Amino acid sequence: MLIVDVDKCIGCGVCEANCTFGAITVEDGIAVVADTCTLCGSCVDTCEVEALHIEGAEKTVQADLSAWSGIWIFAESRHGVIAPVAFELLGIGRKLADQRGVELTAVLFGSGLADSAGDLIASGADKVLLADHPELAQYREDVFGRVLEQLVKEYKPEVLLAGATAIGRSVIPQVATLMGAGLTADCTGLAIREEDGMLLQTRPAFGGNIMATIECPHSRPQMATVRPNVMAPGEVDPDRNGTVVAVELSDELLDSRVQVLETVINEDEQVNIQEIEVLIAGGRGVESEKGFDLIQELAAELNGAVAASRAAVDAGWISYPHQVGQTGKTVCPKLYIACGISGAIQHAVGMQSAETVVAINRDENAPIFDLATFGLVGDLFEIVPLLTKKIKEQRGS
Repeated sequence: MLIVDVDKCIGCGVCEANCTFGAITVEDGIAVVADTCTLCGSCVDTCEVEALHIEGAEKTVQADLSAWSGIWIFAESRHGVIAPVAFELLGIGRKLADQRGVELTAVLFGSGLADSAGDLIASGADKVLLADHPELAQYREDVFGRVLEQLVKEYKPEVLLAGATAIGRSVIPQVATLMGAGLTADCTGLAIREEDGMLLQTRPAFGGNIMATIECPHSRPQMATVRPNVMAPGEVDPDRNGTVVAVELSDELLDSRVQVLETVINEDEQVNIQEIEVLIAGGRGVESEKGFDLIQELAAELNGAVAASRAAVDAGWISYPHQVGQTGKTVCPKLYIACGISGAIQHAVGMQSAETVVAINRDENAPIFDLATFGLVGDLFEIVPLLTKKIKEQRGS
């Protein structure tokens, strides 16, 4: 809540002039706040007499930030298999740990995962904290949250990273709340500031129209979830040495109010575009559901899969599991062919890690060409069939 100190307010109108949302007006010489206030804080920053403050926004500074050290990644597992995003986190985590000169630790929860700890060490971890128990075979937010909170309090890592998956987005905010720590969600970039070792967390903001860099100077651990397929996995070295520490779990930690009755793997969805090396994506320029037939033909010839922009999904031309972008999936294929996609930042954040990008668009000024390795300016309804035909001829010969 934005509070106005009527004893300090002089009715100067600076807050009214600087409120982007028009939520403040000066009435009878006093600032008045409307319900449309978003608590952005710009008025607080511009008030010279300090008559405005946001209740509950005060941060509690932890006593000794220097006591926190080390980079942690939460190694998510599903059905006894470590999720690919864990190895991507180890890739960026190794770089951050080397910059800070500290250990990189992977935290692994599950049942029967002792053999998997070696894979994490081979992929860059110096240490694996292994919580292996039958009660951890199924994900339950309250149990995972309590166990992770206890480990954080015991070992005091300065950075904790997790994948921006259904599990990561569930358990990490719980731990951040319990620890009173800052958390940045859906990061697409991470770096260490050399002068003070601060973690710089970059993510799309304001609907993807800008890229914001966020820091958490007053609390530890510095926490972030990272979008899958944005970071490159580290190099695997089977000869790497590391330490596996078995975590002791009390009955109190494992007690849960949630009972998992059954886990059902969805067999209906036949495509997982995050695991495909060749993607042919269609956007608004495809114009119709029938237009995706051309995309499908090209994808079939390249042994790839069909992807799409949000505009195409919203139009009902193709289903949501094919959507790439900020509100869809993040992909990292070897080849990404964008057909009739403008390349707005909302889509770009989902495919910018592709090794090779081919853009086909009638608008030579489309932003997608800034991301493209190769660009074709022209009508996709002419270019795509010709490209498909040429590939068929080459494969036939």
